[in-house]
Amino acid sequence: MAEPASLQAVIRTCLDDLAATQTLSPRQWQVCHHVLACRTAALGGFALRCDQCEAEAVCYHACRDRHCPRCQRRTSLDWCERQRAALLPVTYHHVVFTLPATLNGWIEVHPTEIYDRLFETVWATLSAFAADPKRLDGQLGMTAVLHTWGQTLTRHVHLHGLVPGGAFSASGEWHPAKSTYLFPVRALSRHVRGGFVSRLRQAAQAGGLPRLTDPKEIDRVLDTLMRTEWVVYSKPCLVHTETVVDYLGRYSHRTALSDRRLLSFDGEFVELSYKDYRDGDRRKVMTLSGAELLRRFLLHVLPKGFMRVRHFGFLANRCRTRRLPEIRAAIAALAATTCPVTAGHEAPTPTFDGYPCPSCHTGRLRVRAALAPKRRDGG
Repeated sequence: MAEPASLQAVIRTCLDDLAATQTLSPRQWQVCHHVLACRTAALGGFALRCDQCEAEAVCYHACRDRHCPRCQRRTSLDWCERQRAALLPVTYHHVVFTLPATLNGWIEVHPTEIYDRLFETVWATLSAFAADPKRLDGQLGMTAVLHTWGQTLTRHVHLHGLVPGGAFSASGEWHPAKSTYLFPVRALSRHVRGGFVSRLRQAAQAGGLPRLTDPKEIDRVLDTLMRTEWVVYSKPCLVHTETVVDYLGRYSHRTALSDRRLLSFDGEFVELSYKDYRDGDRRKVMTLSGAELLRRFLLHVLPKGFMRVRHFGFLANRCRTRRLPEIRAAIAALAATTCPVTAGHEAPTPTFDGYPCPSCHTGRLRVRAALAPKRRDGG
């Protein structure tokens, strides 16, 4: 009987095969073991019993690893709920900055350094454009999310940003952007390219990229980057203000691979569903060996502790509590009507009343005992 198609099944079957052909980092091993243990006896859980028909069931704990496709939906919903207090009654803009594939080799050996400089350069570019008196003449805000994958799980590093359409001036005024226009993407592309290459060159000269040891090769790569047209995307989010956070939530905690994209797994080969953006966004299916799918998935394991969601400008955590009321006042918006959830008026958390019973469909499964984590057999 074929193994059910899931990332957990692929790891269980193919991890040893992959490890035999390439060296995995301690962090990659850790993520694999977390996904393997997710919602199994290895993490413990609860024994449940229906209060009507006496049916029994078991509920195991989740691993809560940010790379696990089973654990991110609840995290994403919770994150979105916290962000609603920062909403402004303006048009938001979705911007995307993509790194050229030329940098993939450097990302392999220095991911933290490259990713940090991408965040830094994108924000420096957008804030400089916003501060220009000929444009918005004020401080911008942005929530940025790093993605490292494409639809086929190859390395495709890009930064999603959600930007309120306007800037807050030093004199306390709100300068709105045009509803369908933020900044020219060609100018953004050139500015980001120059700033990013300059930061990489400085880092290499200061020894911040120690695994890159050939000065001529460093110069060659940087010169190639300067001759490449960088891809920048900008589009207004023409949706209701209250749904903007949900829009970003689709990106904030998305994992490189979801189980629903795995159509079948026979123990050796996997059928992967993907969207082909070069062919009218058509849904297609590709077949990969389980080891190859796992290799591609592990390309996107982030360094431990790395912050892939960051807030900048007047949305930065250190100043948003003070800035947002000032901005709302500046754009003459009443907090009670423009902010779905305001400080001190959080939606009440529902009281847990057990799980619906799948047997009788009328009772509730309630916890009768806690189950300790079960050690795996073997050495």
